[in-house]
Amino acid sequence: MKLTETIALVTGGASGLGEATTRNIVANGGKVAILDLSEERGASLVEELGNDKVIFVKTDVTNEESIQVAIASAINAFGSINALVNCAGIADAQRTVSKKGAHNLATFTKVVTVNLIGTFNMIRLAAEQMIHNEPNENEERGVIINTASVAAFDGQIGQAAYSASKGGVVGMTLPIARDLAPFGVRVMTIAPGMFNTPMFATLPEEARTALGSAVPFPSRLGEPSEYGMLVNSIIQNPMLNGETIRLDGAIRMQPK
Repeated sequence: MKLTETIALVTGGASGLGEATTRNIVANGGKVAILDLSEERGASLVEELGNDKVIFVKTDVTNEESIQVAIASAINAFGSINALVNCAGIADAQRTVSKKGAHNLATFTKVVTVNLIGTFNMIRLAAEQMIHNEPNENEERGVIINTASVAAFDGQIGQAAYSASKGGVVGMTLPIARDLAPFGVRVMTIAPGMFNTPMFATLPEEARTALGSAVPFPSRLGEPSEYGMLVNSIIQNPMLNGETIRLDGAIRMQPK
């Protein structure tokens, strides 16, 4: 699929990896509907990038009605959608059992609901629209890109909820790709390592440097733009389907 012909929904598209994805798609001639909860940041990006290229829709990925409104808004603004990049997600660290007692079940449920069920909620409703697109020269009608994490494979102490949610995203990638293959819709997942996102921005520079030095090469935190570059490659390469790509500088996370 050509980037100039890409019309994407980007969840979590107002900050971090999602913002970088939005910027990269627009910089390469595509259009983006930013789906996020941050109205202030979303409006700022629309003003900066231009409302002929991006729109913002406040969206809760766990709510079907909210997603349907977002999809309708994107189609109304741009005519169709042919890409979805799922970047919305949350994290919480708790041990299964600690001195404070058992892991809070409501917290576990919330993380899985947003990261896993929210991702699937977006996939099923966006794909429902994509299958009606006219196929391009490669018989493609759309592409879906999810965000997992290296925690899906190397979950650390206290990451039971986060790892479960991201492991679920990895696990559903292939079956969904197979489900959507007859319609010409590809499905891929990116599993980032440690990236310089707002979550890390609150840490002191010394702490960020120490975390980055644990990465074999390049020995630093990843930049969101590097995630956006991989999104661009997946969109453009029709043979990429049904797989999870680690984007981590060869790091393998230690227990803590």
